[in-house]
Amino acid sequence: MNKVLILFAHPALEKSQVNVQLMRAVRNLPGVTFHDLYEAYPQLLIDVKREQRLVEEHDIVIFQHPFYWYSSPSILKEWQDLVLEYGYAYGKGGVAFKGKYLMNAITTGGPKEAYRAEGHNRFTIRQFLTPFDQTANLCNMIYLAPFVIHRSLFIVTEAQCAPFADEFVRTIEALRDGTLDLEAARKAERINDLLPARTLDFKAATR
Repeated sequence: MNKVLILFAHPALEKSQVNVQLMRAVRNLPGVTFHDLYEAYPQLLIDVKREQRLVEEHDIVIFQHPFYWYSSPSILKEWQDLVLEYGYAYGKGGVAFKGKYLMNAITTGGPKEAYRAEGHNRFTIRQFLTPFDQTANLCNMIYLAPFVIHRSLFIVTEAQCAPFADEFVRTIEALRDGTLDLEAARKAERINDLLPARTLDFKAATR
C-alpha cells in the first residue's frame, strides 16, 4: 500500500464549498496524511526539515489547491523554494525524493472547453502545469496527470459537491492501493478520466 501525502493550500477556504468537501472527504482516509499548509504556517514560516521528513515518509505527494492565475497559491511556491533544496531534492547528491510520485489536484472556475488551444485560456491544463511536471523531473520524481474539477464556482451546495468528493476519494484510494495504471496516469490529461464507471454528469450533479 502506498502512503499518500496531501499538501493542501487554500488561502480563502471559506469561499470554496467544493474544496471544503474534498478536504473533509479525504483527510481521515487510512494511509493518507492531510496537511493544510496555511493552517500549519499562518505566517508562511515553513519548517523545512519537518516538510522534508513528511515527503520522505510518503510515496505519493499531492498538491491540492485552487488554480490561481494558472498556478498555485503562494504558499506552495514558498514550499517548493524552501523544501526542494539543492543537494537534497535535486542536483548533485539530491536524490531524497527519487522514485516518488507527484501530482496536482486542482479546482478551476472555467469550463473544460476553455482549456484547449482554441479555447479562452489557449492552453491545456497539463501545459499550464508544466513547471510542476519539470520540478518533479528535476527531483527524480514521477509526475502524474492532475485531478481536475472544472466550474468550481458553480458547485456551491453539499449535494452538488458530493459526486466530486466521491471521485476524489476514489482517486486517492486507487493511488494508495496501487489499483490505478500509473503509466497511463503519466500520459493522461486528467487522472479523473482513468477511474472506472460511475462517470460524472455535471448537469445532474448541479441541478
